[in-house]
Amino acid sequence: MEFSERLRKIRLEKGLSKSDLAAKIGVHYSQIGRYEEKGAFPSADVMAKIANVLEVSTDFLLNGTTDELAASTLSDKVLLNQFKAIEQMGEQDKNTIKTLIDAFVIKNKLKVLAL
Repeated sequence: MEFSERLRKIRLEKGLSKSDLAAKIGVHYSQIGRYEEKGAFPSADVMAKIANVLEVSTDFLLNGTTDELAASTLSDKVLLNQFKAIEQMGEQDKNTIKTLIDAFVIKNKLKVLAL
């Protein structure tokens, strides 16, 4: 889901018209239409105002949920599911897994450098 879709969905869930949201953040209502229909992005300060009014984070507006973001950046679905399972573990287990991952990453970097 894109920023424009998330913005529209959350605005409607909050029961706000484009005019309502525009008035609360200090822009013309047509600007909300540009964000939702034309793919325009607000400035950082306007984005913060939108997030505040809609009671979400700017990160959520831009990237969606953590699951949506992870799914869009990780193409290996098995790995994605493994990371989700690791998130449920205790801190000690998570730290052990992070150490192992770091070791494999460093090993791979050293292999590349040796070539």
